[in-house]
Amino acid sequence: MKNGEPIYLDCNATTPLDSSVVSIINEYLSSEYGNAGSRTHERGNRAKKAVQKARGQVATLVGAEVDEVVFTSGATESNNLSLLGLAEYGREQNRMHIISTQIEHKAILEPLEHLEKQGFRVTLLPVGEDGAISPDVVADALAPDTLLVSVMHVNNETGVIQPIEEIAQLLEGHEAYFHVDAAQSFGKLIKPLMNQRIDLISASAHKIYGPKGVGSLIMRRRDYDLPPLKPLIFGGGQERGIRPGTLPVPLIAGFGEAAVLAKANHEKRAKKCAEQQQAALEAFSCINYQVNGDLDKVVAHTLNISITGVDSEATMLCLKGIAEISNGSACTSASYTPSHVLQAMGYDQDRIESAIRISWSHLQYEIPWDDMAGSIASIQA
Repeated sequence: MKNGEPIYLDCNATTPLDSSVVSIINEYLSSEYGNAGSRTHERGNRAKKAVQKARGQVATLVGAEVDEVVFTSGATESNNLSLLGLAEYGREQNRMHIISTQIEHKAILEPLEHLEKQGFRVTLLPVGEDGAISPDVVADALAPDTLLVSVMHVNNETGVIQPIEEIAQLLEGHEAYFHVDAAQSFGKLIKPLMNQRIDLISASAHKIYGPKGVGSLIMRRRDYDLPPLKPLIFGGGQERGIRPGTLPVPLIAGFGEAAVLAKANHEKRAKKCAEQQQAALEAFSCINYQVNGDLDKVVAHTLNISITGVDSEATMLCLKGIAEISNGSACTSASYTPSHVLQAMGYDQDRIESAIRISWSHLQYEIPWDDMAGSIASIQA
């Protein structure tokens, strides 16, 4: 605990702000408050330059061109824009098939439900007990009329890394667009997102120590043409008309700074997180639990475990005052329902109801793993 506060271990929901990001945001909130769309004075021009600088900083993280970055309110909007924005093109080309997975975030699954009601054929692919999709299953599902393949990079609940590079490779020669929800991997797993066969990438700043309320959609050109997305909202013409609205310059500048820091420090950050993961596993050796997902495929900053014989609510209650954790996605926590991710992995109800998610950051050096393990052991006895 710090200053009597329990330690925050829910970084997959949101990360703390980096101090240098805070400084950048404050600068553009206070003294540099111009509108990036104002072209008649210097303060507006400086705001526009700040946006362009951030656009380049975000683009560099995935090997994209500056003009391939569209700023949005976050990955949820970027996901919706990727899926719903392709619908008109799909109808025009008579390509009405979309492939995704059963473990996607609701920001993918719910737009897909909407498209199904509009006549699209949606294939949701299963995963194994390890929490990962097989590229072969994707290959088997591909059809001549497949418009889009959408696969998340890192699962937000289990931390399992999906084989997006292999999927990109098998899509070579097929016209289907490839979208990756990179909310949990952008700025953390750099090389896979550099793959030029990935057409669309969704990201959120608040997952990489940046501000909430801003994200990006990377739209890579294919043969000089951007993906044929249509806007979901209209008015103003900002972001080439794909996502109109006044740009939140302070948030965008903060996002850019967070991207720079992620590019420079991702390896060092991952190493620190991996050390904490190992420390957690060692401390938890005194309790009975199961890891949900293949540990060899899990990112370094996440553990999803089921405590044998103890439901998740009881575990979170016993850790109150020690650590702040979760039992699933923050976006569905208002009304708890059993995890669709763990259900898709074939786990039984007891295992699902006893699952907790612990996610940390490189900023946390002293995590009370032993205290957490001891507290859990006391209610498991």
